[in-house]
Amino acid sequence: MDQSARPFRTLAEHPINTRWPAEHPDRVQLYSWPTPNGIKVSAMLEETGLPYEPHLINLSEDVTTPEFLSLNPNNKIPAIIDPDGPDGQPIGLFESGAILIYLADKSGRFLPAGAARYETIQWLMWQMGGVGPMFGQVGFFHKFAGAEIEDKRPLTRYVNEAKRLLNVLNQRLEGRDWIMGADYTIADMAIWPWVRGLNFYGAEEMVGLPGFANIGPWFDRAMARPASQAALDIPATGR
Repeated sequence: MDQSARPFRTLAEHPINTRWPAEHPDRVQLYSWPTPNGIKVSAMLEETGLPYEPHLINLSEDVTTPEFLSLNPNNKIPAIIDPDGPDGQPIGLFESGAILIYLADKSGRFLPAGAARYETIQWLMWQMGGVGPMFGQVGFFHKFAGAEIEDKRPLTRYVNEAKRLLNVLNQRLEGRDWIMGADYTIADMAIWPWVRGLNFYGAEEMVGLPGFANIGPWFDRAMARPASQAALDIPATGR
């Protein structure tokens, strides 16, 4: 039987707890590493003030262990377990976008009601389906192992797509402080870590980031938030 589909009544029953035991089993358990996708969820937990306990997940070793796969069969970070989920029952979740929506609903923050809810989720899905995969490929083909490939057509393809996506973001931010206007939401929280990732990849000039006049001030506003600063090293890596 697929362990990830097995119901569990308490955190102690979940296989992941045998490898990463909870010191505070009444809190949200975060299993992550501070990559852009991990930072999103750490920032949300910091912003909401929900009690949580972080567990550092090594990206090259831990994600393929049976214990981690029992929570996320897709072997990626981040993932969470909330011991006090819907109807008071524990719930495990993976996929950073789904986690952001869940935490927004749980806390009642950073996801507006009515039509604006779906517009916010629209921009979250835009990040999940476009910004994350495309910016990540820029990083792979420019900074990491893909940089050794002599054929630069893949890099060119992803750089051009990153530029297109940045233009979409820049246009959206025209006359707005945040993606949804006056209020910071999970849409902003999902996108700014990936814009920061372009700097980490050393690709900001390559994709023309400084030329997008609305993105820089928006990014600075996001980074000025104490929760954003804290999230950059949650879980702590010791680097």
